[in-house]
Amino acid sequence: MLRPLLQATAIVGALAIIPVSTSAMAQVDTKSYRELDLFMNVFNKVKSDYVDPVDNKTLVKGAIDGMLAALDPHSSYIDALDYQNMQIQTQGNYGGLGLTVTAEDGVIKVIAPAEDTPADRAGIKAGDYITKIDGKLIYGDSLDSSIEKMRGKPGTKVSLEIIRPGRDEPIDVTLTREIIVQKPVKWEIKDDVGILNLNTFSATTGADTRAAIAAIVKKLGHQPLGYIIDLRDNGGGLLSQAISVSDTFLTHGEIVSQRGRGNDIERYYAESDVPGDLTHGLPLIVLTNAGTASASEIVAGALQDQHRALIMGERTFGKGSVQTLIPLGPDSALRLTTARYYTPSGRSVQEGGIEPDIIVPELSDPDYKTRPVFREVDLRKHLINTKKVDNSLLESDDKTDPRFDMTAEQLKKEGIKDFQLHYAVETLARLASKPAAAK
Repeated sequence: MLRPLLQATAIVGALAIIPVSTSAMAQVDTKSYRELDLFMNVFNKVKSDYVDPVDNKTLVKGAIDGMLAALDPHSSYIDALDYQNMQIQTQGNYGGLGLTVTAEDGVIKVIAPAEDTPADRAGIKAGDYITKIDGKLIYGDSLDSSIEKMRGKPGTKVSLEIIRPGRDEPIDVTLTREIIVQKPVKWEIKDDVGILNLNTFSATTGADTRAAIAAIVKKLGHQPLGYIIDLRDNGGGLLSQAISVSDTFLTHGEIVSQRGRGNDIERYYAESDVPGDLTHGLPLIVLTNAGTASASEIVAGALQDQHRALIMGERTFGKGSVQTLIPLGPDSALRLTTARYYTPSGRSVQEGGIEPDIIVPELSDPDYKTRPVFREVDLRKHLINTKKVDNSLLESDDKTDPRFDMTAEQLKKEGIKDFQLHYAVETLARLASKPAAAK
């Protein structure tokens, strides 16, 4: 399943049958009927003349898949297996490797490995291509088929052949499947700074974030210097939880708005379900990278536009669209892009993403300079942003920290395993040391 998914509230899929008058029918565009006639001609020809018999269900599903694929990368038809995969993504646990993948050019492309999973520990990275599973070429297989082959009973092994852009030889890895437990929020304390690591926006992310804040204060016995919200490689999830998390750190103001095909604008504001800023105005830093997508970008954009947090790291993925789940029956649904979302200042992150206030590279990754970056703009048929923001000033800033020239090996010798997090902790400590009036 494609991880950058912002799922809005489901729409009831029942359709009422309304009588249509003859005059109204006469006004229907006859061109549409001609196109449907063409479709039925092809359908009947395939049924009658294709080399092997084909059932109606296969042809109709293929037609629906093709129709939605012509729209954008995030609209799709969801059958029973797809729906099960989506449920797992937002709230369940499963036996597998901890990979989020998509299909591209007949092979499987890695969106991101989940933190502390077999895939993550094996060194699989975003942008890698999986070409073989257990020694068998998977070129041309469906995404669902490949996902099913990688999942399985915990304790069993599976081998993958990985093609990594920039490397001449494939990478062979053997992984042991585990129970992948969806832990939307993890927390820790470093140098009196509370760190909130948000991995996904599932059904409990908002509540888990508030629980983590309470746990940090209890562990310290006092308020921390501030908080770091780590949204790196968080591909999103539920819109409601993005609003809930943003609300946790805001006392008032707009969080996000969404605009559909017409002129209707739906706005969401702080204090919808959380009374005030639970961190009491303490300094906030939000860490982002190219894997920060969708619901994560809503949180980063809201806190940036409301001047509540400093965004640090790298430009985000750039998925600024909303998908609505429309049931079509007991075992199928339509996931359709129905709106674009906008940050409080009216920015669309579609294509361009969110630029950090302070750009900090992922120096702890030894492949940082050679690893290709994968974002929304690289997806075929992505929605076009008609109001792009000029980020040239941010991108051309040459006043960088001299440590940005260090290698991963040099950082490791200094005991720094995660340079971006280390940099954020140092920066937050400096922010917290300033007089209150200067914050």
